[in-house]
Amino acid sequence: MLQEPTCYTRECKHFMGIAGDKEPDQHFICKAFPDGIPAKITFGDNLHLKPLKDQGNDIVYAHN
Repeated sequence: MLQEPTCYTRECKHFMGIAGDKEPDQHFICKAFPDGIPAKITFGDNLHLKPLKDQGNDIVYAHN
């Protein structure tokens, strides 16, 4: 079972849920990271208040 991500507990309006059919292929996705939210945001200390350098868009955390 996947650990609950910070994005979900902080109620980010961009959080979309889990992608992938079965573990270990499952990962968390959002509008900013449709291919998978980086671990430093999902479970780390990065609150994603500024876009990452290689993000490809300017979507950041926003409360739901």
